[in-house]
Amino acid sequence: MSTVDAQQPSIFQAARMVASDIKIAHSVFALPFALLAAIRAFDSSATMRMNSRQGAIVIGLIVVCMVLARTWAMLFNRLVDSRFDRENARTARRIFASGALSSTTGWIIALLCAGAFVGVAALFNVLFDNHWPLALSLPVLLWIAFYSITKRFTMLCHVFLGGALAASPIAAAIAVDPETLATDLSLWALSAFVLFWVAGFDVLYALQDERFDRERGLHSIPSKFGTAKALTLSRAMHVLAFSSLVAAYTTGEGFGGLFGIGVGVTGALLILEHAIVAQGWKGGKGVAALNMAFFTVNGVVSCILGALGVVDTLW
Repeated sequence: MSTVDAQQPSIFQAARMVASDIKIAHSVFALPFALLAAIRAFDSSATMRMNSRQGAIVIGLIVVCMVLARTWAMLFNRLVDSRFDRENARTARRIFASGALSSTTGWIIALLCAGAFVGVAALFNVLFDNHWPLALSLPVLLWIAFYSITKRFTMLCHVFLGGALAASPIAAAIAVDPETLATDLSLWALSAFVLFWVAGFDVLYALQDERFDRERGLHSIPSKFGTAKALTLSRAMHVLAFSSLVAAYTTGEGFGGLFGIGVGVTGALLILEHAIVAQGWKGGKGVAALNMAFFTVNGVVSCILGALGVVDTLW
């Protein structure tokens, strides 16, 4: 046993290390869409109202569930991929790959988050007589963790990641009022946007591991088709994402000029994202370009769309 393994940090230190390693701030990719879906569900619900105390509690529970679910999924990913992370120079410093934190501690924290997620989901039944969040809590946990093993057998792993995040607006609507899924088609279109948007930028992110994945027998679109075709397929996914976003805008009652501006800005930002990556790859600055495109541009997309959609719905 190494010195690092023998001197494990306290539970509080471990929690801070986990938060830093999985980048809690990156919850911004999915959280705005969950909040937007929740607000839209409130707006069309016959039983729940946003301006009530109940509404504030529901929103709070949704946020807690989102953070717990993402932490569970990211820890599961880090733990099951620790062997590959250890062999990859890009990921070798991650806490489980490097031995900074033991896998046992990681599994304890992951399972605690999963258990807490189920417990919070149960509160929807206790407080609001809505049993669906609890009934779906375990399937959701399994679904969002499943992505982590798909790279072992399919190049469509990017689509599975998109599907994991796309569950967030649907789950948020169910937490408010499941019946709104039958009356507001924009919620489904918004979920489709998240699926193709995330899948598209995950293809770009996987470019930096193209050679490693191919050598280790891991599956991804870049390792299967190479950089040029991967860039083309990522663009195609983002065309589908933008088309889904337009569908959400045109089918969503209450969406007006503000969300329309967000749709237009999103289209421009997606074009910018691909321009940054293409230029970066040609100029030999691929990783730096990916960081700008992946973290900055996509973070702006989610925040702008979420904020403008919420304001438009409430107004």
